[in-house]
Amino acid sequence: MNNLSLNYSIQGKGEPFFIIHGLFGSSRNWKSLAKRFAEHFQVILLDLRNHGDSPFDSAMDYQVMVDDVVRLMQQLEIPSAHILGHSMGGKVAMKLNQLYPDKVKKLVIADIAPVRYQHDYVDIINAVLDLDLSAITSRKEADHQLESGIPDQRIRQFLLQNLTFQQGVACWSINWQALQANMSLIIGYEDITHWQIQNPSLFIRGSLSPYVSKDSLKSIQSHFTRVEVVTLENAGHWLHAEQPAAFFDAVIKFLKS
Repeated sequence: MNNLSLNYSIQGKGEPFFIIHGLFGSSRNWKSLAKRFAEHFQVILLDLRNHGDSPFDSAMDYQVMVDDVVRLMQQLEIPSAHILGHSMGGKVAMKLNQLYPDKVKKLVIADIAPVRYQHDYVDIINAVLDLDLSAITSRKEADHQLESGIPDQRIRQFLLQNLTFQQGVACWSINWQALQANMSLIIGYEDITHWQIQNPSLFIRGSLSPYVSKDSLKSIQSHFTRVEVVTLENAGHWLHAEQPAAFFDAVIKFLKS
């Protein structure tokens, strides 16, 4: 399993602040918020392996994803940074803090917990893999073809941000086969009972999201010794996109405190 050279961008000056996107996402999802954070920090947006403009690889577990991020930090000569992770990216951030506590100043986790989840996204991935890309000339056509397999329009629109056209040919900037093969690892989290993170940590959850339940909160409080939990009203799992101002304010207040 080789570390990969991740695609990244940097904006702003100040303390380094890495933002790690979630499953099926990319750094593009965070561009508008990153611009605001860059008024306060040096913001590093990255694409995890098998996502966005980063390389594809058959390996896809939290150890290799953390190793990729550590390699990027070494490449940029950044010994430690604030880390924000959403969803799967939040698990990468937690694992990074668990394995390399000296590399993390403050930790922000968006709408995820260090627990195993039930949803394995089989329906979504099957619908995507059934798509005949050779017959598609626009995102609108792809959206129409995905409708029966993925009825939720918001999810389709989110996924279709990863559909690009190179010289008129449709292609995905996500390695769906690698995600499908490793999904049991992605939805899980290493079952070690005795671990603790002592860095200052903020968990932000959406009031309409099922991802951080009362049981999940118990797990968070048992593993994180200096933790705050903030609930954003009228926000689901993509809370940073649904309530960007409230999300930004919560993160800035925590990082500046």
